[in-house]
Amino acid sequence: MSSISSAAGIPGALHTGVPLAAGAASEHRTLIITLFSVFVAATLAITVWAGRQTKDATDFYAGGRSFTGFQNGLAISGDYMSAASFLGIAGAIALYGYDGFLYSIGFLVAWLVALLLVAEPLRNSGRFTMADALAYRLRQRPVRTAAGTSTIVVSIFYLLAQMIGAGALVALLLGASGEGSRRWIIGLVGLVMVLYVTIGGMKGTTWVQIVKAVLLILGTLLITVLVLNKVGWNVSTLLGRAAEESGKGKAFLEPGLQYGKDGTTKLNFISLGLALVLGTAGLPHILIRFYTVPTAKAARKSVNWAIGIIGAFYLMTIALGFGAAALVGSKSITASDPSGNTAAPLLAQEVGGGAGSTGGAVLLAVISAVAFATILAVVAGLTLASSASFAHDLWANVIRKGKTSEKEEVLTAKCAAVVIGAVAIALSIFAHRLNAAAVVALAFAVAASANLPTILYSLFWKRFTTRGALWSIYGGLISSVGLVIFSPVVSGNEKALFPGMDFDYFPLGNPGLVSIPLGFLLGWLGSLLSREEPAADAKYAELEVRSLTGYGAH
Repeated sequence: MSSISSAAGIPGALHTGVPLAAGAASEHRTLIITLFSVFVAATLAITVWAGRQTKDATDFYAGGRSFTGFQNGLAISGDYMSAASFLGIAGAIALYGYDGFLYSIGFLVAWLVALLLVAEPLRNSGRFTMADALAYRLRQRPVRTAAGTSTIVVSIFYLLAQMIGAGALVALLLGASGEGSRRWIIGLVGLVMVLYVTIGGMKGTTWVQIVKAVLLILGTLLITVLVLNKVGWNVSTLLGRAAEESGKGKAFLEPGLQYGKDGTTKLNFISLGLALVLGTAGLPHILIRFYTVPTAKAARKSVNWAIGIIGAFYLMTIALGFGAAALVGSKSITASDPSGNTAAPLLAQEVGGGAGSTGGAVLLAVISAVAFATILAVVAGLTLASSASFAHDLWANVIRKGKTSEKEEVLTAKCAAVVIGAVAIALSIFAHRLNAAAVVALAFAVAASANLPTILYSLFWKRFTTRGALWSIYGGLISSVGLVIFSPVVSGNEKALFPGMDFDYFPLGNPGLVSIPLGFLLGWLGSLLSREEPAADAKYAELEVRSLTGYGAH
């Protein structure tokens, strides 16, 4: 390690490649577990309280539409600032510098698309799920089947990232190593996740997300202040130390370290950018948040609040990522987790006093508990979105053809949450080598390929037909997932899902460059080639008035 790391007070144990938190985790195990348990118990108590307020389907799916714009803005922020944001992006910046920060930029810019094109019209057009808006002017059963399938697939991709973050985080805290330990950890997270959804529904999930968003912002602000204090409140000094400690020099602060090596990586960057910017407006767990407010005005206000809160958070990821590179060092970060998912907790320990110190152990425990609450809240939101889509779209409207009670529908959603949680746990066991932010980017690509074209066409194109919707959803879904399967994410390298196999025929790590335009193209082509008549002018006119004014909305 360089003299920079010595000046920062990084202990000699780092030279051995031993995870930074191992010593602190053993010396302060009781303190860490106690703080951790308090956070989890508090959020579970909120869930139980909210669960008692849940009386019907509107309460379970949309929180009774009782949240204000500010409350929903906090909840959206809590949903969006996931393990990928807090753990994955900090790790990506710590390992790749400027190129890692591109995740922060992409995630933030995406909110402008959601605000300008989707938030208000979707809230006015639907009731509980994305498919409600799509089925308003198209044939219900095939469209709901397609939209429900897409929602579940996107949610499972996003769930993988949260499980990966949880496994890395708790393994760091407890000094656990090996795949067996992480499997148990992932299973535990999945169990708690199912409890959140089945007990609390949307009300419980929303309040947990509000509390978690406040804690995450405060925790990130605290680390930012401590990092800047370490470097004399000079950002240039921070960046200079990060560049030196990275071993990459000036290249660490310039574009190209990860995505500018050759033509393939440049295309991969364009593909990533498309997925990040367009994906948010198609994420199911974000879209259902627009239904929890009473009016369209409150929906707009909630997105405005979310942009401000999320923007402040992503600005502070500069301190998280570059601070971890400067004060912890890439060698220690990769020794703890090869994908960098533990960079933020390791930085918290370092600025709190270092490994072995009480201050370091306390800050590590607090920040890790906040990160864990982050994971649980986002996982609960994702599971709720996918289980609600199964129960409301597939079960109630497709299988039962509308002949079901609200009580039966809510019970079905709770059962679906258990099954979806089990599937996510099973897949996550194999995915722990991946960076959480990279996996979320895949979820964004699938959402932008399958959901966004259909939503935009349905809201703004009069000639859009049911066939166009099916071609768009299934085409975008199959192409994006298929390209991911044959990409370097799944095989062909040591960090892949299956490192011992080699079928990475598609060279890009993100499918967005191909699958997103294909989703739009198929929606357009399917509508033009459809023999069925487009929605009647009166029906489209009614949807247009409703989506733009809120007249007749639920």
